[in-house]
Amino acid sequence: MKHVLLALLAAALTATAVDRSFPAQWGPPPAIQTQDYVDLPGGYGKGSSSLGNWIKVHLEKDKLAQATGAPAAIAIYSQDFDKAEEGKVPDGMLVLDGGFAVKAAGSGKVLELPGDPLETFGVLFGPTEKDGLSVQASLLGTGKGRRFPVLAVGLNGVGGYKLQVSPAKKMLEIYKGEEVKAAIPFDWKSGAWVTLKFQVRKVKDGEWKAEGKAWPQLEAEPAAWQVNFTDTAEPAAGRPSIWGLPFSGTPIQFDNLLVTPAK
Repeated sequence: MKHVLLALLAAALTATAVDRSFPAQWGPPPAIQTQDYVDLPGGYGKGSSSLGNWIKVHLEKDKLAQATGAPAAIAIYSQDFDKAEEGKVPDGMLVLDGGFAVKAAGSGKVLELPGDPLETFGVLFGPTEKDGLSVQASLLGTGKGRRFPVLAVGLNGVGGYKLQVSPAKKMLEIYKGEEVKAAIPFDWKSGAWVTLKFQVRKVKDGEWKAEGKAWPQLEAEPAAWQVNFTDTAEPAAGRPSIWGLPFSGTPIQFDNLLVTPAK
């Protein structure tokens, strides 16, 4: 009963906030929110402090874009699962393996990968390209003792590139196939949403660059790419992807999938 009441309260808080609609380019508000009630920035009424932080981040990004004259990214593909049917995977998404299914979460829905079996599972979505795409997604996993999940987004299909959070190694890594090509230290938080953004673009004839960044969902996106790898082999065409290895035995959740042109 307590969980039901909390879910109803979260829905009520979000409903109060959206009396004034959010800009479409912001995407959906966070599906899981704190159970408090505060004044929201930007004249959006009242709601949770996590919703307030989300609004603040997007207001600051819009202000920066206006100041620099940078155009908003055009979505080639987007999926927030809120309109998807529970217990299934949305049309157009190709499950490579694993029991992926849409599940209710807070006031919205997410795509969830069960915590068993302990294998790496993925889903392909969006257009097939060899370069020029950026993929972004929010991922949530939890550690258990000394066991941690592995979370990743990818480009160029099954054997292409991945941007991977490896909590056991405390690293953010770029993979090509099964080989680590670049890595930096990364402080992953168990039970907290993290956003991964990854792109592959052609720099010049015979040279392609893979670039990635990761940040807590309710914080502002880092301005610079945090990890990168330059490849001299032409990438194979393939679709964007999300990946999870539930090594801790707990589910992994995915939300807010977005594909845009690389910059």
